[in-house]
Amino acid sequence: MINPVWLRSFCTLAEEGHFTRTADRLHMTQSGVSQHIRKLEEHLGVALLIRQGKHFALTDAGGRLYREGQGIIQALSNLGHIIGEDPPHQGAVRVMCPGSVGLKLYPKLLSQQQVHRGLAISCRFAPNLDVEKAIAENDADIGLMTSPPQAQEVDSRPIASEQLLLLTPAEVASPDWQQLLALGYIGHPDGIHHASLLLGANFPQFRSLNDFQQKGFSNQISLILEPVSLGLGFTVLPSYAVNAFREPNLIRAHSLEKPVSETLFLALRRSQVVPARVEFIIREMEKWL
Repeated sequence: MINPVWLRSFCTLAEEGHFTRTADRLHMTQSGVSQHIRKLEEHLGVALLIRQGKHFALTDAGGRLYREGQGIIQALSNLGHIIGEDPPHQGAVRVMCPGSVGLKLYPKLLSQQQVHRGLAISCRFAPNLDVEKAIAENDADIGLMTSPPQAQEVDSRPIASEQLLLLTPAEVASPDWQQLLALGYIGHPDGIHHASLLLGANFPQFRSLNDFQQKGFSNQISLILEPVSLGLGFTVLPSYAVNAFREPNLIRAHSLEKPVSETLFLALRRSQVVPARVEFIIREMEKWL
């Protein structure tokens, strides 16, 4: 392998055509430049210069080396700049979060891509365990979770909170326990957790979701409220998911006497330098949430 420092000295000499100017440009001595050229010739086993007193000309081999070598030197120089750069509006950002907050975040993430075309943002909706696993294995840059992560590889801090709401068909004005039993429950992946928090705080009769007949289930956050809007049951969801429902006039949201909120945690891989583009998206998320 050719020593790139020797190659840089040779290409600079070929451009300058003078040992003194080459030494000045490279902040070297003339003897240092001469030594690099000699070592390069010994390494390649060919003469690169035809020396004529204080002047020189390139041999055929020297001309070929210069033509090929200047591109290599430029590429190495560019590589240093690329590695050292950390632009805040350029590159990929991978986000994973619960579906409820994702409904709120994703349009805003897209708006940032419209403004900063160099960003490439992916957003996946996933439950807590999947988010935590992705952050730990470096398959996501930013994670949002509704409970603190347990993996040693993941750091977290509270970033926001979501109010939990009881959702019924629009005609149910003030639901009591008997009405909820009659309606039945529309399930979703976080349903047990959400219902236990909100119903447990407001209804002394509540023991578990087994108290209710399950009238349906959906793992698509945008579809959970569809059966509720048709009068088929009730459910419990964070407010972000409720605000995103396309037909709010067909459902009714109840905060109940004892409001309950769910903390949202920002999860990042521990001891990892966070790129500027990821820091930028985190700051924007904090504003939105």
